[in-house]
This record gives sequence, structure tokens and C-alpha cells, in this order.
Amino acid sequence: MSEARGQAGGRAEGQSEGQSWGLSARLLLPFPPGCRVTRLVRREKRFTMVTTDPHSSLEVRAHTNNTGTMLGLLRPGAAALLSPAANPDRALKWTLEALALPEFTKALKGPVKALKGLVIDPNGRWAGVNTLTPNRLLAAAFQAGLLPEARGYTRLAREAVTGASRLDALITGKGLPPLYVECKNVTLVEHGQALFPDAATERGRKHLAELTRLAQEGCRAALFFLVQRPDGDCFAPAEAIDPAYASALGVALAAGVEAWVWRARITEAGIALAEPLPLAPAWAARQRRTKPPAP
Repeated sequence: MSEARGQAGGRAEGQSEGQSWGLSARLLLPFPPGCRVTRLVRREKRFTMVTTDPHSSLEVRAHTNNTGTMLGLLRPGAAALLSPAANPDRALKWTLEALALPEFTKALKGPVKALKGLVIDPNGRWAGVNTLTPNRLLAAAFQAGLLPEARGYTRLAREAVTGASRLDALITGKGLPPLYVECKNVTLVEHGQALFPDAATERGRKHLAELTRLAQEGCRAALFFLVQRPDGDCFAPAEAIDPAYASALGVALAAGVEAWVWRARITEAGIALAEPLPLAPAWAARQRRTKPPAP
């Protein structure tokens, strides 16, 4: 079980008290050397993306660990950011990290740069689709002291077994209640709202039930929703896609489960933690109206 230690005081090195949390410009998760940009052709089976090299038009196959629908992102011709596999013996030599957002590609203004023959927005208009990123970014941000929600805690251990579930992280600190965190990757945005999930998720509902139980027993329990897109200014559950998950999330928040919603900034160089996002006002207000009175 891997561990990360948070910096005392909860601030990253060089960050003053007056600076806004999470606005550190340095990359927390740099991409490895040798990344390339290709063009998406299609999804093949569950874990394979077929792309083409823009210079040679040769086929490039990449592994994806994202089992969701990636709704709105899997458009033929979209730029696909690939990283080389760490294991040279792996069948698929590339991993899909991100897909370019077509609406931003169409609206490009001002200077742009060319990367591998493609026109790329210099502000990093990517949607990160690697589902391992939220776990990795949570640990990196904690270690760097960029998570105000975990201020005072000193140790993060990944993969915490509790009840019948395995949650993504357990954060502990002397004299503080244990803090369990489950990470979720958010890639769907509609009408200015970041939404999760993009497909019905029984596993996600199971995690909500376990977090609710932990909160009711006096632990801290949290959901780390990482919005890997530059658009969307608030977060809500995708009720139209999984109404049961949306209902369970409302129950969990009413029981004391915390929602940490953060945006990631993705560029060709890597990933940084950008800024926290609020819950969608209309959804949050509806939860307050339906919250049962305290006993």
C-alpha cells in the first residue's frame, strides 16, 4: 500500500497564505517523454482506441482504461494525446491520456502551435480520460500541500479496504478522525455543468453506500470529483444517466459525506490541479429542501 505525506500547514512550497488554493502553476503529474498526438478513428472493443498518425496515416492503437462512454468526446478526427507504455512488452504500446475538445478547436483565436502536425490550443483544451489520474493527482496534491480539505492530516495510504468495499485512499493525522476518499473522473459537461457518471454505475452506488456508513459512524468520508476539462463551472450528478446514483449522492451528502470537486488543467506537458468548483446551485438547493430534519 503506497503512502504520501502531506506538508505541514497544508501549503505548497513557495505558496503564500494569500494565494488561492490549488492555483499552483507547476505540474503535479508530468507526462513521460515521448508522448504523441494522433487522430481518433474509433473505439474498438472496451479497452482499445484506434488512431492514426497525422504524418504517415499509419494506424496507432492505444490502450484506454476508461470503461465509461466518454460521452461527447469520441468523435472521429479528434486529437488524441497518447503516452508511451512504461512496460515495453505490453501489447498496446500507447495509453490514451486525453482527447481534444472539438468546440475549442473550432473557436481557436490568436497564436497557436503545431504539435505532430496538429493545431493545438496553447491553453491546453484537453479532456483527460485516463481514470487513474484522479487517484494519482489526489496523492500528488496531498503531498504538495494543495488540498485544504485535508489540512492537518499527514499521511495518505492508497487502497483502503473497509466493509465490503475498497476505497481509493485513507488519510490520517494525529488526533484527527480517519478520512476515507473515493476518487471519480469527470469528463462530461452539459450546459455549463460538469456531470458524473457518464454511464450507469452500480460500483459507484456501492461506494456511496460505504462512504455514507463511514460518515454515520463518525469518520470523515469524501468524494474527490476531478473534472478533467477546462469548461463547466459547477458540478452535479448526471440524473438523466443514472438517477439512482444522483439520489444516493444526495443521501450521502445529507449524512455528512463531503464532495471535493476540483478541476484539473491538462496540457501536452502534463496535469496540474487548477481550482475547486461548487455544486450546481439548482441541484444543491433542491438537496437542501429535501434534506430530512435532524433527529
